[in-house]
Amino acid sequence: MCGIAGWYARGGRAVAESTVRAMCATIVHRGPDDEGVLAEGDFGFGMRRLSIVDVAGGHQPIVSDDGRHVITFNGEIFNHPELRAELESLGHRYRTNSDTETILRGFQQWGDGVWARLEGMFAVAIRDRVTRTVHLARDPLGIKPLYLSFQHGGLAWGSELKTLVPVPGFAFTPDPIAMDQFLAFGHVLAPRSIYREVTKLEPGCSLVLGPEGDPVVTRFWSFQYRPETGLSEQDWIERFRERFTACVRRHLQSEVPLGAFLSGGVDSSAVVAAMTRVMDDPVRTFTIGFADRDFDEAPIAREVADHLGCRHTERRVALDDAATLLPRLAAAYDEPFADPSAIPTWYVSRLAREQVTVAMSGDGGDELFAGYERHHAERLLQRHGGLFALAGALAHLPTLPNARWNQLRQRLAKVSADARLPGTFQRFFSKYQLAPRAVRAALYRPEFTAQLETGDELDRLAASYFPAPVSRDPVENLLYADTVVRLPDDMLTKVDRASMQHSLEVRVPFLSHVFVDFAATVPIDLKLKGATGKWLVRKAVEPWLPAGILDRPKQGFAIPLASWVRGDLGGYAERVWRESGADAAGVLRPEAVGALFAEHRSGRADRSQMLYALAMFALWWQHRPR
Repeated sequence: MCGIAGWYARGGRAVAESTVRAMCATIVHRGPDDEGVLAEGDFGFGMRRLSIVDVAGGHQPIVSDDGRHVITFNGEIFNHPELRAELESLGHRYRTNSDTETILRGFQQWGDGVWARLEGMFAVAIRDRVTRTVHLARDPLGIKPLYLSFQHGGLAWGSELKTLVPVPGFAFTPDPIAMDQFLAFGHVLAPRSIYREVTKLEPGCSLVLGPEGDPVVTRFWSFQYRPETGLSEQDWIERFRERFTACVRRHLQSEVPLGAFLSGGVDSSAVVAAMTRVMDDPVRTFTIGFADRDFDEAPIAREVADHLGCRHTERRVALDDAATLLPRLAAAYDEPFADPSAIPTWYVSRLAREQVTVAMSGDGGDELFAGYERHHAERLLQRHGGLFALAGALAHLPTLPNARWNQLRQRLAKVSADARLPGTFQRFFSKYQLAPRAVRAALYRPEFTAQLETGDELDRLAASYFPAPVSRDPVENLLYADTVVRLPDDMLTKVDRASMQHSLEVRVPFLSHVFVDFAATVPIDLKLKGATGKWLVRKAVEPWLPAGILDRPKQGFAIPLASWVRGDLGGYAERVWRESGADAAGVLRPEAVGALFAEHRSGRADRSQMLYALAMFALWWQHRPR
């Protein structure tokens, strides 16, 4: 695991080694163990390494035997032993034990066809010195990031946006549409970034750029449903256990200490249970808890860990110093990023890094196997649309001087409005939003609104990201949207930055594309059975876990954000907004911002999510490159 960065200036402009080293220096946290740099003519790239596999021999860049190809790579390839055996049978002779060399030799053998053969998480750059081309690729599910910037006729890239800042003459202009997306969703949707000049290579895609002409982007993997029939429920349970356990076993490759995040939920418990079945030593597990019992899953996680014989570590978390934590979070993400679960992810990553260098995570189970409430709501809408009309009627009952009643009315109104939308993908984006367009429009300055796209926002987003349904089943379409948009842009971004800031590699076995391909064959009625999401996962791992542990309501990685915002976090958010100069961004009306803070302080409304977003926006604005 590491971080990569590079610049192909093209056109005769020399790339200085010092520039490449400066780019790599911005991501030392991703790879504190080693550095490697190559600069020649108008091309240069480098990496920072966190040594996991072949600690002694995995230094990068690696040059091919004939000197033609050079590679830098961020990630892990979990099927590299099998690929190595195949390549050796074809005559390749290895110099190291690293998966990096396997990618390089695979590229020599199969060209860009190698990307579809890799099972793992990766961002790769390969230089062909003969054709003077650069080949970039990103893993199928977007577990590892790769930012791009085409400026002055060339291309720069890096594992984090900050790697691009040292490139001489590069501009970073805030994009109004991206800022609107952030305030809508809490982050920017790929392929955009917060800057007009920077994009993201999308998951499952490769890019080739030569000394002349435009880049060629090719999709080498896509998520496609192909449900199988004819198997019994017990057949599917056994098949899940076999495929999932094998996937977890492949993810255990490491020469350094390895453990797992454990929340006590279905997915993390499934990962840890599978680990215990294939590891000789007790699994090291890590949990954080909160003083607020409504958000504290630590007792459940402890019960699971005890049952599985884990070496368990837990720690209580209180946000005592927002002024210290939030700027560090903002710096980690480079763009404004307002998923508050980044806070517990930050803390659990820091806790795990005290003992291990690699941690397994359960991310992806909800998106693949229908674990969210919205998946059940979509099924109810198809079968019982009248319930949603009733919700709309209840939403028109009078307001009362009771915050919980008014929140319920607002929720019923939202449920009813979503039900009236024309399609699943419109509902996906609507449910995904922190604030709908009408609410944001009331906050925006007229001159900012004038820079935004017109027309129906939800229709435009649905048509742009999902021009056609991928399944006849609306719930499968919703799962697809979660997997290809929300996972890489939100959940996986959150985990990558929060963990890598602590030099911790996080692996997500649910999101091996081989396992995702298996999940795409599972009939939807075995994912969502009645009101129970992740039915197949639950039934498969139920015998491995304490009795009744899977029966409790889903909680997710939630935090007591509302109370934190009313306390130290809220005071800090208001202060940083005033002092950051964020008003100069020209986005929000000052009186509207003041009203949001006042409403939340008074308890009249819960504005915690939006105020957290404003704090992260202000911190980004304050420290953005100029």
